[in-house]
Amino acid sequence: MRQSSDYTAGLVKALATMNDARLSAWGRAIAVDLPSGGRLLVAGNGGSAAHAQHLAAELVGRFKVDRIPLSALALTADASTLTAIGNDFGFGEVFARQVQAHGRPGDVLITMSTSGRSPNLLRAVAVARDLGMMTWALTGPAPNSIAEASHEYVDVFSESAAHVQECHLVAIHMLCVAVDGVLDQTRTVEEKGAPSSTVAEISMEEQVVPPRRPSVDKKVDLVVLGDVLLDIDITGEVNRVSPEAPVPVVSSPKDEARPGGAGLAALLAAMDGHRVTLITALGSDNAADVVTEMLTNAGVSIVNLGTSSATAVKTRVRAGQQTILMLDRANPPGSLGPLPADGSRAIHSAAAVLVCDYGRGVAAAEDVRQALSELVGRTPVVWDPHPLGPAPVAGIALATPNSREADHFHPDVSLTGIEGDIERARRLQRTWRVGQVAITRGRDGVVLINDDDAPPLVIPAPFVSGGDTRGAGDRFAVTTAALLGAGVLPSTAATRAVTVAAEYVTGGIDLGAASKGQPTGLGVGDARSLAARVRAGGGTVVATGGCFDLLHRGHIALLQHARQLGDCLIVCLNSDASVTRLKGKGRPLVSEEDRAGVLQALSCVDAVVLFDQDTPADILSQLRPHFFVKGGDYAIADIVERAVVEQAGGQVVLAPYLDGRSTTSLIEQAGRRRNDSERAV
Repeated sequence: MRQSSDYTAGLVKALATMNDARLSAWGRAIAVDLPSGGRLLVAGNGGSAAHAQHLAAELVGRFKVDRIPLSALALTADASTLTAIGNDFGFGEVFARQVQAHGRPGDVLITMSTSGRSPNLLRAVAVARDLGMMTWALTGPAPNSIAEASHEYVDVFSESAAHVQECHLVAIHMLCVAVDGVLDQTRTVEEKGAPSSTVAEISMEEQVVPPRRPSVDKKVDLVVLGDVLLDIDITGEVNRVSPEAPVPVVSSPKDEARPGGAGLAALLAAMDGHRVTLITALGSDNAADVVTEMLTNAGVSIVNLGTSSATAVKTRVRAGQQTILMLDRANPPGSLGPLPADGSRAIHSAAAVLVCDYGRGVAAAEDVRQALSELVGRTPVVWDPHPLGPAPVAGIALATPNSREADHFHPDVSLTGIEGDIERARRLQRTWRVGQVAITRGRDGVVLINDDDAPPLVIPAPFVSGGDTRGAGDRFAVTTAALLGAGVLPSTAATRAVTVAAEYVTGGIDLGAASKGQPTGLGVGDARSLAARVRAGGGTVVATGGCFDLLHRGHIALLQHARQLGDCLIVCLNSDASVTRLKGKGRPLVSEEDRAGVLQALSCVDAVVLFDQDTPADILSQLRPHFFVKGGDYAIADIVERAVVEQAGGQVVLAPYLDGRSTTSLIEQAGRRRNDSERAV
């Protein structure tokens, strides 16, 4: 009897760990999506295979309410299909191939796994995401691989696999209750003769609509939560040393203010085009007024908790792209007001939340942390920690400390360099109980850890010559959070964010454009800012342009020669559409993204900027290069960009041309060789 009683107590304890609200939301989403043509696919192994069939049967048939049949397929039920795929493609593909056959954008895949590690389910989730499906997971204790790979998950915290499976059966029935609740309500309204619009309003209430295909360019509703500072730069020139003391004299100083801390993160997100709500604590002082005006002008919605403390102000004195002195006016943090209702609504409706903790209390507020804990498993939360702040909320998707912060949290690690950061990331993941940890390492890139058993993902940063690193960590965190909110996998999001952060270091931030809510070209390295910076420093700006479809020796010679003419080389690259218009159908052979990536990897190229027109004349009018370089096979009179370049005070020059090297000739040679080979056969 004692063993039976202990077993029952364990089951009751496990049931209490399930996220009932999320299961109800899933059920409502199914009730809305499936009757309008959507489809649910369900998969699991062993006992979970039986659960998959159980759920499909309840939806195609009925649970309690006599309603319309819903399209649900258990991928475990067809023995012929399972054995054929297993025999021909391996057991790891038994679900993925069925997902590929039956899944469509907007459909839903539910995977069930007590361990959360089944390779065939992981493969199915990956295929489903590639198809643009929504992926949900019922698993054992998280974090685990399947939960991390899925858009949303409900985990059961129990060491007993049997208890996990029993809870999954309860979860299935809870889904069905939610489905019946929506469809029975809709049926009742229809029977009473209510107009169709009323039915739509009832069935859509509080629904969770599965998103379409995840996209790295998707604009999302992003909440940035944390402490706001005011950053002031006093920038001038240093031409002499003071006679009073051995210190530099900064002449002709100019002041520039911008939001700092979480304010900078919100500003960057708004400049990317995302719909941004900033939840912070601002006092009643001039610095807070300045920050509020700048953020509001950039399109950021502000939810203010209020604080008794004055706004922290950091002032940097800079000359020649270097900080000479920094003043930090940071009063002790004061008491905060409660989280307003509109702040709570913003958190719960966001596609992603970014916590930018600067140790001044917002991330430590109990009501804020409670609201964030309710997002675990449903909405990605990225936490950028601070040594003076609290630990991240357990269960969130990703924490992003830098190397110095990681060392503060785990100074006991004796390893150095990348080995030390890998070990600290593993320990922080266990200590904080977060899904993944990404340690940012400045110019050395990022180390991403998601599992003690998995090797770390080491993401190198693109080479950057010079630049301003202030705010690069915020740039990384903002990009990662937005991409996770768009449904992109963490590894892909972090990789993309490293590149964007490197481009930010090169290009900086244009506050004039930000105040108007306009993008500044950060996605292409902000070539305009690079050119302006080089020109301001007395350097020479060089530009060239072309399709660069198949990069060959002639291209390399041109680029190397062009770079030798000045202090930076900006390549104006024809977009795919532009190349097709100029070269004809079938071109380009290489996509614009890959062409740009190859060019940016060259040490002689400092920036690449895409253009959609037939010529880069519009871009050149903004870059105003000192030299625009073309290959020696062009005649000066034939270069249509000449007028634009010369009007801005520059000149067009020709580089030596390597005869016989061209993309067109390479394509023709390949065609002739193929024809010769076919005739020989």
